Amino acid sequence: MTDLAQMSRDLGGCYTGVVHDIMRAMGLRNFTLPAGITPLMPEATLCGPAFTIEGHPDDTADPHETLLQWTGLLSKAPAGHIWVCQPHTHDLAQMGELSAETLKNKGVLGCVLDGLARDTHFLMEIGFQTWRRGHTPKDVVGRWLPTGTGHMIHIGDVAIQQGDFLLGDRDGMVRVPRSVLGEVTARSVEAMQTESKVRSAILAGTDPQDAYLRYGKF
Repeated sequence: MTDLAQMSRDLGGCYTGVVHDIMRAMGLRNFTLPAGITPLMPEATLCGPAFTIEGHPDDTADPHETLLQWTGLLSKAPAGHIWVCQPHTHDLAQMGELSAETLKNKGVLGCVLDGLARDTHFLMEIGFQTWRRGHTPKDVVGRWLPTGTGHMIHIGDVAIQQGDFLLGDRDGMVRVPRSVLGEVTARSVEAMQTESKVRSAILAGTDPQDAYLRYGKF
């Protein structure tokens, strides 16, 4: 847990623009989540490893069974992770008041949904960062069932493995593969330090092209 928390803090000290540019320069592709998935609280950065969930709508589902399986998902969610769900529907809320309270109390950092949320006033009140496509009062009871956790899911063209890191800020969200997390973080920190030098040069009156040629970054 300590290692995960430190890795989340290190990557979370970067911003998505520089992390994107580093991964692009490394030859990585398909790591930026769709722009339609946005943060409920844009001022708050969300960063941590993914706990992946997948499911599907089912209007024939028994309400009791849906709640049993939903609460089972909540029980599995590990502390220090982000709840990341591909529900295969944009019609039902995949996060609400009691679920968010449960997850927050377990130490879950926030959630990313390729779907909708509800009870958003409460989510904001408790500070449970929620990335979502929109809102609806419609919930999952009798309408949706999970199909699995801990395996690869896709959100847009981004494949997310359990344990991959997500970083989201006002500009959007990127996925950093766990296998290159250390390299991406170190190179992002270095790039931000270089950008600071470029910024200082520009503010001191240096021509922008000269600053780019001097530092190799703009």
